[in-house]
Amino acid sequence: MTRRTAPRTLLLTVGELLAWWAALTLLWLVLITPVYPLEWVVGGSSAAVGALLARAGRRAVTWR
Repeated sequence: MTRRTAPRTLLLTVGELLAWWAALTLLWLVLITPVYPLEWVVGGSSAAVGALLARAGRRAVTWR
């Protein structure tokens, strides 16, 4: 039997991931000087992985 996620929970999860991604990407942009297209891809991808790990870590700590 599959468990359905409520739309509100899904929106909160996506919002949290986007907030983490934006914060980590902004931090990365502040720490580097020249920004080349390949660095955008690498930085954005790394921020996405960091956002997933931050979400997983927060969820593990709060048991939600």
